[in-house]
Amino acid sequence: MSIDRGKDLAEGSSRSPGDAPATPSRYESQKRRDWNTFGQYLKNQRPSVSLSHCNSSHVLDFLRYLDQFGKTKVHLQGCMFYGQPEPPAPCTCPLRQAWGSLDALIGRLRAAYEENGGAPETNPFATGAIRVYLREVKEYQAKARGIPYKKKKKKANQSPADDDSNSPPMRFS
Repeated sequence: MSIDRGKDLAEGSSRSPGDAPATPSRYESQKRRDWNTFGQYLKNQRPSVSLSHCNSSHVLDFLRYLDQFGKTKVHLQGCMFYGQPEPPAPCTCPLRQAWGSLDALIGRLRAAYEENGGAPETNPFATGAIRVYLREVKEYQAKARGIPYKKKKKKANQSPADDDSNSPPMRFS
């Protein structure tokens, strides 16, 4: 935090809503980098694609393009380690982008699209096709690691007899 910003906070003054902090947050910096990367990806397409003509198929192509830079081992169905949480030896299966990374990326790009003048109704990062793709990646990666994805069910209200909060703490000697 800058000295002036700290002084402003201490004195109770605030910046006008249009002013941005001197140094953007890590999230804001990453969002800007992601937005610029996606824009560069569209420019490099032959023929190049303008943001106004971008749709969910361009976003899906971008996500598939990013897979080549992934660091997460995702076993193929024919691999002898498919479905094993901790394989005992290395294999030749590809490295991919982890589902969580893709999900976070889409969240940042979705926000950046709207911050850069895109209408929420036309946001290519918020379409059903993107949600389906992310769900499929999540489920496949979970199966490949031997951890089947199961949607968590909402907990029903517990009766007081089921509540462990009144039991004495466990001691380990």
